[in-house]
Amino acid sequence: MTTIENRPKILNFYSSPIGKKIITGFTGLVLTIFVIFHATANLLLLTSSQAYNQLAHFLNSLGILLYLVELILLGAVIFHIIIGVIVTLNNQRSRPISYKKIQSAGVPSKQSISSRSMIITGLILLIFLVFHVLTFKFGKCDSIIINGIEMRDLSKLVIETFHKPTYTLTYSGVMIFLGLHLRHGIWSGMQSLGAMNSRWSSLAYGMTSFLAILITLGFIIIPIVIYLS
Repeated sequence: MTTIENRPKILNFYSSPIGKKIITGFTGLVLTIFVIFHATANLLLLTSSQAYNQLAHFLNSLGILLYLVELILLGAVIFHIIIGVIVTLNNQRSRPISYKKIQSAGVPSKQSISSRSMIITGLILLIFLVFHVLTFKFGKCDSIIINGIEMRDLSKLVIETFHKPTYTLTYSGVMIFLGLHLRHGIWSGMQSLGAMNSRWSSLAYGMTSFLAILITLGFIIIPIVIYLS
């Protein structure tokens, strides 16, 4: 690892290939935890619209704590994207010759449609995220009174939005891209952080793939059930 004297260690860490991979892995896992929480919270809508609205209201009532969490997530997204792109470009420059046939270096295969499309799926998710936030966080929403407390009727907004076939199809398609991104991303992130023992790598890789599928299904089931209801 190349370092520059008299420069803060944090900058040397950031500029090193290992540092970039660790930062990408850490931010990716932070975002994965959020995605799991988000998918779980969404499933609450299938059981109770009132409970879903109350949960959303509780989160909004956290005030500055919520803003802090959102700021952390925003920072994680920015660092994850920028450093992820840099790492990918550096890898491509170090391997300028395009292989006619992509082969795995070992088992389980680290070369897959998920690993080769990380930049593409990441950009798709970024674009979708902007529209998703504008639709549900900042979109026009009616109010409802539950137990004497006025709050946003977010469940109504979600239901009305997912009754639109275009949005439902787009959302479901993007969630498939999310699954592809997570399938390689979770594995790669944990590996970068040194959490993968080679002895259990095959099992761990399978578990991360299974988790990615569960998260994807958790998101897709919401719009499908709402649209068909």
